[in-house]
Formats: sequence, C-alpha cells, structure tokens
Amino acid sequence: MTIQTSVFSLEPSMLELIDQKFRKKQKIVGSRKPELFDIFQEELTEEETWALKYLYAYMPINDMADYNGELFLSHVRQTLAIRKQVPWGARVPDHLFLHFVLPYRVNTENIEDYRGVMYNELSERTAHLSMAEAIMEANYWCHETATYIGSDLRTMSPLGMMRNARGRCGEESTLAVAALRSIGIPARQVYTPRWAHCDDNHAWVEAWADGEWFYFGACEPEARLNQGWFSPPARRGMLINTRIFADYPGPEDITLTDEWFTEINLMENYAPTRTIHIHVKDGQGVPVSGAEVHFQLYNMAELYPIAILPTDEQGQASFKTGYGDLLIRAVKDGQWGEMAITVADRESFELVLDTSEQPLGTFDFDLVPPPEREGEGAESLTEEKIQHHNNRLEEGTKIRTNYESTFLSEEDALRIAEAAGLPSDRVWDVLRKARGNSKEIATFLQDRSAEHGQWPLCLLETLNEKDLTDTFQLTLDDHLKGALVYLGDFAEAEDVFSKYILCPRVLHEMIVPYRQAFRESFSDAEIEVFKTNPAELARTLEQGYEIWEDLPNLKGKGNPLGTYRLGMGDRVSLDIMFVAVCRSLGIPARLHPSEQKPQYLVDGNWVDAVFAISSSSQEEDQHVTSGTLQLLPDPEAAEDTPAASYYENFSFARLEDGVYKTLVYPHGKKDVYDEPFEVDPGAYRLTSGIRLKDGTVRARFSYFTVSAAEQTTVTLTYRETTSEIPVLGTLDRSSSLLQLDGSTEVLLGDLIGTEGAITAWIEPEREPTKHLFRELSEIAEPLDKLGSPIVLIVGDSEWTASFNPANYPNLPARTVFVRDSSYASLPDFISKSPASEAGFPHLFVLDALDQIRYTSSGYKIGTGKEALQILSGVFKRPQESE
Repeated sequence: MTIQTSVFSLEPSMLELIDQKFRKKQKIVGSRKPELFDIFQEELTEEETWALKYLYAYMPINDMADYNGELFLSHVRQTLAIRKQVPWGARVPDHLFLHFVLPYRVNTENIEDYRGVMYNELSERTAHLSMAEAIMEANYWCHETATYIGSDLRTMSPLGMMRNARGRCGEESTLAVAALRSIGIPARQVYTPRWAHCDDNHAWVEAWADGEWFYFGACEPEARLNQGWFSPPARRGMLINTRIFADYPGPEDITLTDEWFTEINLMENYAPTRTIHIHVKDGQGVPVSGAEVHFQLYNMAELYPIAILPTDEQGQASFKTGYGDLLIRAVKDGQWGEMAITVADRESFELVLDTSEQPLGTFDFDLVPPPEREGEGAESLTEEKIQHHNNRLEEGTKIRTNYESTFLSEEDALRIAEAAGLPSDRVWDVLRKARGNSKEIATFLQDRSAEHGQWPLCLLETLNEKDLTDTFQLTLDDHLKGALVYLGDFAEAEDVFSKYILCPRVLHEMIVPYRQAFRESFSDAEIEVFKTNPAELARTLEQGYEIWEDLPNLKGKGNPLGTYRLGMGDRVSLDIMFVAVCRSLGIPARLHPSEQKPQYLVDGNWVDAVFAISSSSQEEDQHVTSGTLQLLPDPEAAEDTPAASYYENFSFARLEDGVYKTLVYPHGKKDVYDEPFEVDPGAYRLTSGIRLKDGTVRARFSYFTVSAAEQTTVTLTYRETTSEIPVLGTLDRSSSLLQLDGSTEVLLGDLIGTEGAITAWIEPEREPTKHLFRELSEIAEPLDKLGSPIVLIVGDSEWTASFNPANYPNLPARTVFVRDSSYASLPDFISKSPASEAGFPHLFVLDALDQIRYTSSGYKIGTGKEALQILSGVFKRPQESE
C-alpha cells in the first residue's frame, strides 16, 4: 500500500515507515491502548494526524508507559498553531520542523505541557526580530529564568527549571531548546559525552536561523552567536553529537542509526576531525560482523565509551573524532581485543578478537587529548554593543534574583516550625532546598504534621535536593500515608523504615504517587505471601514483562507505576519497579549501592532479587556469595602521589560479557583503605590515573580476581609524574584593587602576603567560575592548613550587583573577594591567545617571591586540585628567582 499525501513534504516511503512503526507501537501497549490512542478518535486534521503518528512511531517506551495521549495531542496542536503565528514559521523547512521543532522531548526530563507557557513568555519579545535576534533574545530570557548549579543525574523539566531558577548544563540547555521550539525555531541540544582534556562533560544548544545553524551556551548569553566559554574546550573534543528520535537522513554526519533514533556527529562544526576505521577480525583473520566497538577515553578515573558502534558485514566500524588518543575495545560473544591508538597516526586500525580472559599484572599507558588550538578570528564588537549586552546580563540577573527573593525565608521556616512543633533548622533545610516549590512543601508540612508528627518532615528529608523542587503534595501524601501503615512493623528499626520503606526515591526516576496503586494491585493474601518470601514478588512481576530497550540515556528513567501498567521496559526500570513495589507493601528494599542490583532485607541481610528475564549469567534464585576487596596504600609511593579519591583518580570495574562495568561509589570517596569493599566474585580491573596540566593522562590498569567468600588484597598504585615547577612570570604586588563594595582601595600585595597565594580573576555568574568555587570549597581543609590567601578578583565588566559571596560559605577561610576596575594587575600573557579566548577564570599560583608557578584559564575541571598540588610543592621547595 502506498500512502498518498504530501504532508510535511515526506516521501511516500518515509510515510509508510512512520505508519509501520506507529502500528507496531499500537500493538505493544496492551491495556494502555485507550489512554494513548483514543485521541485518534477525535476530529483531527491531516497535519495533526501525521504529527501524532510521527511522535508515536519513535516515542520511547518509557513515555508510552508514563504519559497519556491528551498530553501529546495538546503538544501537537499548540506546536502547529505556533508555526502559523510566528513570523518565520513558513521559512522553516518541513524536515527541520519535524525533527527539531515538533519533538516534545529534549533530554531525559519529565514531560509536561509547556509549549503554550513558554510561547506566552517569548512571543511578544521576539515578534519583531530576525530569527538570529530571536535566538539571542530567547537566551536572554533563559538567563533571566535560570543559572548554573551542579546537581544529580535526573533532568528537571523546563517548567521545573522556571520554578527552581537553576540547574546543571543539561537542564539549562533543555530549557533553552524547549524555549526556542516553543516559538517555532529549530533547536537541538548538543553535547560532548566526556571531555578528553579534563573530567566531566558539557551540553549546549544549536539553533537554526535562515539556513544556518548557530551555537550558544544556554542561560549564558554572549553578545553574539557562535561564541561561548566552552568554544576552546570544544576544539579539544573527541565527540560532539546529538540524538534525534527519528530515521534522520542528514545532511550531517551520522554516527549511529538505530531503529528508534539517529545519532549525528557535529564535531566538524567545532574542531579538526579524522574518520578512523576499526577493522575487527577473529583469530583466523576473518572479519567479524556485529561486534561492538567501544571508543573510550579517560574521564573521571574510568575508561568511558563516548561511542559504541557495531561492525558491518566487512567487520568495520567507522568513527569521526578529534585528533587525540582513544582506547579501542571490540567485543563479541565473550571474545575481545583492545588497543590504545593515536588518531593522528593513521586512519585504519585492526583489532583481533583473541582474548577471553583478562591479563595479569599491570598495564601502563598514556592518553593525550587534542592540542589547544586558536579559534577563527571574529569581528570586534563596538563598545556600545558590549555595554548593551552587559546591561542585559545585569538586568537579567536582577530579574532572576528578584524572583528568588519570593522563596520562603529562614524567618518563614522558623514560624512554620514553631506552629507545627518541628525543629526549625531541619524545616529551614528542606524549605531552602525546595526554592520555588517551598510554599508547596510548607503547606504539606503544615497540613500533615499535626496528625503525623515529624514523619512528614522525615519523608522530605529522604528526598534528593532536586526532588524538593518538583514534588507536590498529592505525591507526598501518597508516599506518607502509604508508608506509615507499616511503621509499627519497624518500631525497633526506624532507620531501616526511613531509608527503605518511607523513601520513594529509588534511582534517577521522576517521583510519582504509586503506593496506593500498588497496594490495590494485589490481594491481602498475595501481599502476605510476598512479605514472607519477596522472591515470589520478583517472579510475579516478571511474568508477562517484556524487556524493551530503545534510548540508552532513558534506561531507568521511567516511573515504576507506568512500567508496571505497561508491563514493558528496560532492565533497570524492572529493578526500580521491584524496589518501589516492595516499599509499597512494607518490604524493605533498595538497589545495591555499588552494583545497582535490586535487593530486599531478610533478617538483617540483603538478598538479591534475581529476575530470570534480565539475567544471562545467573540462574533464577541463585544466591551469589560476595567476596571482599581490601585496598592498600602504596608503601613506596612518591611524596607527590595524590590522595586516593574514587572517580577522581581511581575506580574499579568488573568484567561482564567482555566489557568492564565500573562499580558505583560516591564521587570523591576517600576512606577507601578503612574497610574492605563487598563485591561480587569475578575478574576486576583497577584504573588509576594522574592528569597532567596539558590534559594528558598517565593511566595504569591493575588486574585482579575476587573469589566468593574470600578477601582479595590489592595495592593502589599510581604512575610517577614528578616534574619541575616552572617560573612563568611575576605578579605586580603594587597593583591597586577595590573592596567588593567599591569603597576602599587595597594593594594586591597586602592581600597575597609573602608566603605564597592563589589569585584568580573570575566571572561569578558563569559556569567555569562556579566550578572553581566548588573545587576550592572541596579542598578548603588542606588550603586552610597551608594558610595561604585565596584572592578572587572581579573585573568591572564581570561584576553584577546581585553577586553575594555569602552564597559560597564553604570556601577556604582566607578567601577574599575584591574588584579590579582597570585589569592592570592581570599578567600580560593572559591577553594573548589561547588564554584570552579561554576566558575566565584566570587562576595563578604564587610563591613567596610573587613568582607565578602555575596558571590556568577558562573551563577545566581539576584546576583547584592542581593549584593545591603546586602550592604545596612550592612550600616544600626553596624559592627560585627568575
């Protein structure tokens, strides 16, 4: 059958593919079919019908589980209406509209009906602007709405960001993409999965205007497009990409084509690239098709796959990347091969799958990131345009801080606490974290504390900070009432009750009301059987459950009630559902802290819940006896060896089906020698690494095996990286600065003292400086022991009246903020590229002779620790003169 229509300029073959996938989704949703598909019984236009079909055809299974058709119909109707209302609607080609305007999802955020809300915010502001100007105006609005703060992995929705007024880069860019799509401008979130030159990752936005894609930093406007503090780091990237929920034909380079999504490679927009070809063969030299090729780089002390691509029929996987080093690992059917490569060396590499057991001993290697490069020159902006931009930033910050002043205050918390008979410090702690949702949280406390005492507050304290900003009373009531019916069973174990019954959070899913629904799903007799033997609950839940995995980044993001009602989802969602049902029935349950596997508590012991449907390596009900891993410090370690810190300079991973899976422990965990780690038996690899100033990593693999019921002892070692601390210049201590309020002059020399110091020129409202604040706070204790001053300098162009150092109470004790109106004290070499383009912060470590021994400019995770290491070294060495 050939579909005859020209809707959205789609070819008949594409319409047939969409219709085929749409009908497949209709078949799999089972009992949820009415909630999802009854909207097609309404009177729909041809455009509405095909827009909905398109969305449903590629809709992630989690969304089909968690949301109803009315939400998607509202979204489609608003989006089509907006296209007709905005001045550029007719200029946006249909294929861009379908792929970059119509989609309701940006990242892994909770889906809400936001289009009309954001259109109302922006339509009048942008109605008389060009598309490029409208993009910039929308980002000024984003700046007024939210600013950067690091947070957990759950992605807040655009409306949640508007309420909370802050979020991480993935949430800022989700907000900005949603805002632009809400005024009919094609937009996409782009990201580097991991940086090569430092730890962490980043996400930003690309938007289309009149035939050209532009990039910008979400919520961090610049005076023009195609500019951002992340531009220099992006030129050192190894992958910059985006994911589209469609069979997307390009024209961009396509990294991966999946049945339900397409990943496109945008590296060429930012950095020099080379396409490398990995040829995978077996031990007899025969090409291997269907092998997984992992393109890995070192980041956060693990080898992270920035891309996983299958080999084709000729045994080849091709990947466009930057000019740095990668560790390539190919795997199929328990066999693997691995090699470190330098992309600049050549285009083709061969890997042989000839290994099925991990090696012994250690393996040392270096991974070098792409070099720093200068960007293309840009026309200088007029002073008038720069001043206008700075005024907009100041105005936007005031708008946002004025909104934040409407949040409940500490005085409000005291009043609420006294009325409810609750500890005021604890009440203030949850209300402070709730921010724009603080009144909702306060109402919940006021309404429920009279009847339930401290338990409503205890429930709130089990939540993550972000949960307090977007969890509402209906949901809180369900979890409070549904949990308290089991309180009597835990009279002697209230801590167990709080953590593993009362707490509704399992992993990174959105919290929804589910307890009453789960209780009503089983008879009293069934519940008693499950409480007596929770393994029966696991067997019951997996009956009729179908494993369905589509988008990798949505694993474990579906809510447990939606997963239960659909009877389908990924393996992590099944585990989350089990834990949520257990807690709803009064059975203490959790995901294992490091292994992330579902467990229930029996007689004080945690027992694995084994699902036959999701386990290939264990038989159903097989109990795995753990072993232990005792880490030991290296007795021969060099003096400058870093203190062990999980995810910062070491991690360990277990070999599973040819791939090493990193175990999850708290980031920055330092008490790693105190007690053994309880781990499952298996083959393990310990990764340790030290990153040099240029971003090069000196890495080491240490291989070992853990046996059941036995303890394995492993010494954590690092490679030696001893280097001289050069003299880079001298800071002029006679430079004049101003107190933060601008009232009094002070000499730089009086601030830095005579025994070494850290100075930094900063831009307080920008993400790179906020990362520096966080890092300095994390190392405040050792910096305080050194007693060195930390002088943070704000230039007039970077100054905003709303900046308040009191918001950073954990900085080192000798931290002082001052202002610099002339920048005369900033060393000359900062004005030269690439330091100048890298932007703020510009950080310097000084010795007792005011000599600069270390400098770093722009965004770089780990700058604080590098500065501490250099400062400590300067204290230990005799001072040098130039």
